[in-house]
Amino acid sequence: MEKTVQLYEGKAKKVFATSDESLAIVSYKDDATAFNGEKKGTILGKGVINNRLTNRLMKLLAENGIPTHFVEEVSERETLVKKVSIVPLEVIIRNISAGSFAKRYGVEEGIVFKAPTIEFSYKDDALGDPLINDFHALALGLATQSDIDTIRTYAFKINDILKAFMLEHGIELVDFKLEFGKLPDGTIVLADEISPDTCRFWDVTTHEKLDKDRFRRDLGGVEDAYNEVMRRLLGDTN
Repeated sequence: MEKTVQLYEGKAKKVFATSDESLAIVSYKDDATAFNGEKKGTILGKGVINNRLTNRLMKLLAENGIPTHFVEEVSERETLVKKVSIVPLEVIIRNISAGSFAKRYGVEEGIVFKAPTIEFSYKDDALGDPLINDFHALALGLATQSDIDTIRTYAFKINDILKAFMLEHGIELVDFKLEFGKLPDGTIVLADEISPDTCRFWDVTTHEKLDKDRFRRDLGGVEDAYNEVMRRLLGDTN
């Protein structure tokens, strides 16, 4: 199926319409941003890696009962997906203290939680994606209680599936961001991507960072880290 007009361009992806009104094509870019777009750069090959990894993980989740927007991989950079109306909540699951969590609560990175945590943020770049709770989401009309309950249930199940899968490949799933969308009939499905852009991956032995923190913190070796994740999870490199 061929793409037609461009519907949207974000920081990391472009979305195109297709001849089927219910389907769209997502095209992954090599552009990289951090700190709500304040830092910009390029990670060579990132688009290919994020596309292929996302599709592999979406298939894994679908096989384990999580509905997703994935339809089929069109090319190394492009994927056919079901068109959804994005629920304007970013869902963050954390297994280990890192990033903004460590900074916000004044704790060191690397504390393994007794149980995973969940956070919701209001998906709005202009406001800096502020943290909100269920009551705020309901008051703002961002989602219904049923939507929130479904998303929370899926998010923790996704964590269990991905954490086990990553561990098999020598990777600690530190934390990650999810986005969900609604199909025309109201069904909640997992959307967006699952990649080193949206997850923190650490080597299980050395705790070396294998994700976008290498770009955020100018640690170097960004492309190598992304390629290493793809090598471990897909068995090849870009």
